Amino acid sequence: MLASYLTPNTIEAGCDEAGRGCLAGAVYAAAVILPPDFECAMLNDSKQLSHKKRITLRAIIEKEALAWAVGIVNEKEIDEINILNASFLAMHRAIDQLTIRPEQLLIDGNRFTPYPDIEAHCIVKGDGKYLSIAAASILAKTYRDDYMLDNHKQYPNYGWNTNKGYPTKAHRAAIAQHGSTPLHRQSFRLLPDLA
Repeated sequence: MLASYLTPNTIEAGCDEAGRGCLAGAVYAAAVILPPDFECAMLNDSKQLSHKKRITLRAIIEKEALAWAVGIVNEKEIDEINILNASFLAMHRAIDQLTIRPEQLLIDGNRFTPYPDIEAHCIVKGDGKYLSIAAASILAKTYRDDYMLDNHKQYPNYGWNTNKGYPTKAHRAAIAQHGSTPLHRQSFRLLPDLA
């Protein structure tokens, strides 16, 4: 069972992102404030769960959370400010939208750009340790997956319905064959160097 909080009697928002390693599309992040007595045995790091379980959990999180929000940074912004900064900006955008101001942030990972006037704790593999970060990982992942499925309709050659924009062999083969789309991150190495 994941931990309910880092600090008792503190309003904590868990934050996580999805899509950092993708070749195409926006990066998504979510911020979630759960009630202190929130319990959900199924909730875990989104990467450990099936798509069906993630969708079930998204409905539970959205219903039970005290506040939640999703932040988005598109591929053009990623190319301008780099993916690491874009991930932090997406988290900031999610936090900006929360209807309750957190007293503390639990960030999945080992780095974060400080958010004004809110203490942040970086927690490596935090989505497997704290409920609020796991909840954020579910929202970020499912909303980004929906967005890539939607874009798959416009660009069906790249297999985004299955690879979600990640650098699979089939995705890279499609880029080699059809070229890149406006959604591809031009600052990324879209094709491996030819020896």
